[in-house]
Amino acid sequence: MAELTAIGCGPGDPDLITLKAKKAIDAASVILCPASSEDRPSIALGIAGPLIDSSKNQRVVKLVFPMTKDPDVLAETWKKNSELMAREVLGAGRAVYLTVGDPYLYSTWMYLYKNLTETHPEIKITVIPGIVSVFMFASKVGMSLAEGAEKLTIVPSCYDLEQVRHLAKNSDTMVFLKDGKYFGKVIELLREAGYSPDSPFAIGQDLGTEREKVVKTTLGRIDTDTSSMQYFSILMVKRVQDG
Repeated sequence: MAELTAIGCGPGDPDLITLKAKKAIDAASVILCPASSEDRPSIALGIAGPLIDSSKNQRVVKLVFPMTKDPDVLAETWKKNSELMAREVLGAGRAVYLTVGDPYLYSTWMYLYKNLTETHPEIKITVIPGIVSVFMFASKVGMSLAEGAEKLTIVPSCYDLEQVRHLAKNSDTMVFLKDGKYFGKVIELLREAGYSPDSPFAIGQDLGTEREKVVKTTLGRIDTDTSSMQYFSILMVKRVQDG
């Protein structure tokens, strides 16, 4: 039976890829990876690259996922890429699909998996989880994500500020991912939602890479100008009571 393994490569540091994932990569004939365009490198492949044995001559296939919110374009892309993936897996017998973070947290893998299980039940699919940026960042800045009965909210994007405002009023710890240039508005919103100026606050960018930037401070001291922040950014804040 042809086998496909989806692998979580973590946020950027190859040392955080699990031993199980390394074994699966070594055993694969084809390495599949996502990219935003044909002429751009795959971030997931860049993370896993140091673990790939060049002497094995494994074939690398890039799957292009355009950066768009158009539901029709997305649906067609998922369908096309899942078929391309199926052809590669069936032809090679054993393949892996690399993804940043974890396959089941805001990943393209979930949409591919749905298509594959519907159209190619003959392919055996397994998933190896990865360490996500949320956990790496919490350990790096020494902030707990949740204690006791605290409520944790993870927000994948900050475009709907009214929704974020509602979530902020009902969350003890909030983590924001992805597009950092919106974080300035989020910081102002958090202050309006009742987060004390003394609330522990941390912001990071490009975790696990040589471009990594991390700042830990309090909500009252952080600058709201985040226009220089890049797409792969993270913000974490923990509520404390005034006084």
